[in-house]
Amino acid sequence: MNRKPGSQENEMTKQMLAAMASGLALMAAAPAVAQQGGSTVTAATTQGPILSFSVSEEVRSRPDQATVGAGVTTTAPTAVEAMRANAAAMDKLIAAAKARGIKAEDIQTSGINLSPQYDYNNRTDGQPPRFLGYQVSNTVRATTGKIDDIGPLLDALVAAGGTNIDGPWFGMKDADAQLVGARGAAIKAAEAKAQDYAKLAGFRGVELVSISEGSFGGPQPPMPYARGLMAAEAKATPVEPGQVANTLTLNFQYRLVK
Repeated sequence: MNRKPGSQENEMTKQMLAAMASGLALMAAAPAVAQQGGSTVTAATTQGPILSFSVSEEVRSRPDQATVGAGVTTTAPTAVEAMRANAAAMDKLIAAAKARGIKAEDIQTSGINLSPQYDYNNRTDGQPPRFLGYQVSNTVRATTGKIDDIGPLLDALVAAGGTNIDGPWFGMKDADAQLVGARGAAIKAAEAKAQDYAKLAGFRGVELVSISEGSFGGPQPPMPYARGLMAAEAKATPVEPGQVANTLTLNFQYRLVK
């Protein structure tokens, strides 16, 4: 039996309308997504809102290692002479550090600088600055676990010819070990905080969605150390290590539950 042309068109129209209705139903069931400043914000239809915040815990303790910087500066008419003189002076400095018990693997060069030196004084007659020679600065950093020996170490470095002294910087060999207890405390504090938010917002409770960690071992600021003339029997330079702070920060996401 042959269908009329009009009945075929009506059948196609019904199929198109059915497909469109199906597509609209799928769009209505999907969560709404909005773009805000490069971030994607999802408004869930069947789940509660997400609560995000951070909790920090600080642990303070006596440091178990320290780092000091020491170097020498030399000047000579030529670059080669300046480098040779500096190398000889640095050999004495490194030997002094090793004599105080610093291991070779704990001594590291932190910077070498070679630059020409000029005299710019009294050059008002249009003449170029007067060349003086070349200057070389060389610095090493030494790390030790002998906290009580920092003062004598600094004195020994200066006695060996050190003219550029930095530090000390105090820290912990295993800062992460200090934070084991802090993690538990941070998680408990986060749970209490999330439950408080849920109660205030009219929700029954919360579900943990994610945790991420970031921690910072805060070094003590370097102590200034000025070179001075010291007699052999002079008292060792006093150094107080105090305490170093390690801070643990945990980032939480909780879902508020009706």
